[in-house]
Amino acid sequence: MANSIQRRLVEVTVQAVKALYNADILEHQIALQATRKEFEGQITIVTFPVTRFSKSSPEQTGKEIGTYLQQHITEISDFNVIKGFLNIVLSDDYWVSLLNETIVAKDFGVFPANGKKLMVEYSSPNTNKPLHLGHIRNNLLGYSVAEILKAYGYEVIKANLVNDRGIHICKSMLAWQKFGAGETPESTGMKGDHLVGKYYVFFDKEYKKEIETLKAEGQSEDEAKKNAPLMKEAQSMLQKWEAGDEEVITLWKTMNSWVYAGFEKTYKQLGVDFDKYYYESDTYLLGKDIIQEGLDKGVFFKKEDNSVWIDLTDEGLDQKLVLRGDGTSVYITQDLGTAQLKYDEFKMSESIYVVGNEQDYHFKVLFLILKKLGKSWADGLFHLSYGMVDLPSGKMKSREGTVVDADDLMDEMLKTAQERTEELGKTEGLAEDAKAALYNTIGMGALKYFLLKVDPKKRLLFDPSESVDFQGHTGPFIQYTHARIKSVLSKAEFDANSPVSVLTSISPYERDLIQQLGAFPETIEASAQEFSPAQLANYIYEVAKLYNKFYHEESILKAEANDVKNFRLHLSAAAAKVIAKGMGLLGICVPERM
Repeated sequence: MANSIQRRLVEVTVQAVKALYNADILEHQIALQATRKEFEGQITIVTFPVTRFSKSSPEQTGKEIGTYLQQHITEISDFNVIKGFLNIVLSDDYWVSLLNETIVAKDFGVFPANGKKLMVEYSSPNTNKPLHLGHIRNNLLGYSVAEILKAYGYEVIKANLVNDRGIHICKSMLAWQKFGAGETPESTGMKGDHLVGKYYVFFDKEYKKEIETLKAEGQSEDEAKKNAPLMKEAQSMLQKWEAGDEEVITLWKTMNSWVYAGFEKTYKQLGVDFDKYYYESDTYLLGKDIIQEGLDKGVFFKKEDNSVWIDLTDEGLDQKLVLRGDGTSVYITQDLGTAQLKYDEFKMSESIYVVGNEQDYHFKVLFLILKKLGKSWADGLFHLSYGMVDLPSGKMKSREGTVVDADDLMDEMLKTAQERTEELGKTEGLAEDAKAALYNTIGMGALKYFLLKVDPKKRLLFDPSESVDFQGHTGPFIQYTHARIKSVLSKAEFDANSPVSVLTSISPYERDLIQQLGAFPETIEASAQEFSPAQLANYIYEVAKLYNKFYHEESILKAEANDVKNFRLHLSAAAAKVIAKGMGLLGICVPERM
């Protein structure tokens, strides 16, 4: 949904090159960019590519094309040329009509269905521990990408692949069996995922003690790790699980049910949801079927110990294990099975895996194997790789019990939001339940915005205190701006259905805000195409900044004339609508008052 004025500028520039220099230039060779703030204008055309036709300097070429454009596009009121850059100044009439005819329309920023189906898989927790800070970034990123893609016209399936089997699960189960004394979430008052996580940590501590004992008896580090009784028991438990041992399966189902109940509470607080759950306990056998298919096709090969491998050295990678010699699955086995199951069920054209960048190699291998197996849908697979999250205190290490727990972090955010809000005296006249809802909105908004405003590929340092700032580049600043606009509209008893006044001139602050609002559809488009909520998050921040400039520089409620007041109220309402919709696509609520 490209901006119509930009389309016309490109089209008429092509005409100008033909008329002025009798030459043909392709539309994609015309480079447009936003005019730099220190120069007059809103859209800049780069003239360097045209000089080979004009045989003139970039400055002279810019003047000639600028004159032609001004003669053929009525919305251009002026232009200037700085070196090889032609800066276009659009008329006040253009900006007024953009607000009146486009931005205030009910379908502004709404894309029609594009007929494509897409799956976004995110969260993918292990059922041996609670969700942590890294999971928070994953969930927020996956949810937001899914919402942005829906807004862009895709049919989106939000999927969660639960890692509910494997040696790590058996570690928690074994430790609870040996040391748990029958503890349950009910008897301890702990969330189920926290209780199971406690025994995962317990296993690790006891396992390390056994390793040290064996080393003291003369075994090497590697020997001690293999021979430690706890690890041998955990491996035996995994084999029993795969063999369908009734006692092991019963324990597994019980402990997983505790974890799922805990996860659901965390997901609800985080504000994310899923359309479809997959469980690795259901899909790992499907993966084994694909391994057999690959052996039959000669894509895989067996080694003497019966383990199955694929040779990817010709692709610059290495040999990769796809099934252990004892017949048990590795991660790639179950991922192959799950990929096939997902496609068979939904026949989507694209599938996005939201997984941290430590798994980059894994997904290169996974996608390559599926292509080698001849899966027609493998070209539609994409790994949305994101950087890790650190706190000022350092990186998280879950097995050592120092994980930054998602529930604890969210509680801290609510507490910080309450303290900051009360310090600023923003809760006067609110009932207690309204205050609690406001603290939740601000705290969760601060957390979500801070994590989503950074490009997914970048590692980030999350500072909970910095994120709850009503003045900085934060969620609460944007939320406060929305509440400010709503307060203005309420005081004016604004009627959204009233016609917008047509002004003959507007201020630079009004023009800048209209220009920013007008870019909303293309920002959704860019964010969807690049799977990047950061683009949308930073766009909304610019809207909020420009609104606050406009608010401080121009009188709204006491405007000099009724038509000016009406225009500014409609502009304010449009800003509130864009902020609310944009933040909603990030999974962030905006309050009516603060």
